[in-house]
Amino acid sequence: MTDTPAEKAEAAAIRRRWITLGEIVAVAGLIISALALYLSYADRRADEAERQREKASEAKARTAVLLTATEVDGGRRLALKDSAHPVQAITVSFPAALGVGTQTSSATPEIDLRWFAAKLLDATAKGPDNATGRLPVLIDADYWDGDTQVHDRAIYDIVWQSHGRLIEGRALRLKGLMLHQRKGATQAAIDTRWATVGPN
Repeated sequence: MTDTPAEKAEAAAIRRRWITLGEIVAVAGLIISALALYLSYADRRADEAERQREKASEAKARTAVLLTATEVDGGRRLALKDSAHPVQAITVSFPAALGVGTQTSSATPEIDLRWFAAKLLDATAKGPDNATGRLPVLIDADYWDGDTQVHDRAIYDIVWQSHGRLIEGRALRLKGLMLHQRKGATQAAIDTRWATVGPN
């Protein structure tokens, strides 16, 4: 039986609709595949960026200096060292209000009470004879890692004690060193801290 022209036209229209639907499905499939590919790529980029940040953070942590102090000569000096790095030199900056110039120590880094004893005694003269306090300082430390010179900067508190004497007035003794701040370690930061923990 031969289809009528109307039936042929309807059949052709149905085929066109199926072709159009198939094209839509194919295009949608392509879009979904492209989106999945992009999301996978973005995830890989994010994971790689996170790995790079972790590596950078680990590398920075490995190069950071953590100074510890040992009393020497009855508290007149603090011998400094870092268990992970052979620190060769330090530069110590004091709060500007204390009026002590920048001091350096090399080969066997140490903090010497003579650098600031007179100024600190003057600054704390109105306080009790027997006292314990903290003096914030900015310490720049240098060491070599193979052929690379590494520089580290942080704010530390020098812990001190004073005691009265029958003659010659008050005396000072150095007790230790405490890491206070690494990020934002600047002269302004120790000046601000001294205004808080030191004499007003």
